[in-house]
Amino acid sequence: MDRPALPGQTGYLILNSEGAVLASGGDLDNDEKTAQTLQELIGLANDRLDSEAFEQGFRRLTITYDDHAYMVCLSNRKVYIIKRQIEVGE
Repeated sequence: MDRPALPGQTGYLILNSEGAVLASGGDLDNDEKTAQTLQELIGLANDRLDSEAFEQGFRRLTITYDDHAYMVCLSNRKVYIIKRQIEVGE
């Protein structure tokens, strides 16, 4: 699946609502372990977030490390995950 890369993007995953990998590329090519871990984090976030503030569930989640971040977006019953390099000044 060809898709435009975001600035600093090093990999991506697209999951269905059950967590199965539909497409992947770059650093996350066929990375089932990361897909499973992030799917578990999504479930945890849905269970723990304030239900009044997030009546329909959250739409975006960012997990930030010193040198990279995972950006997770939910749309149309799919989970889009981007791994992105972080510049020192960000």
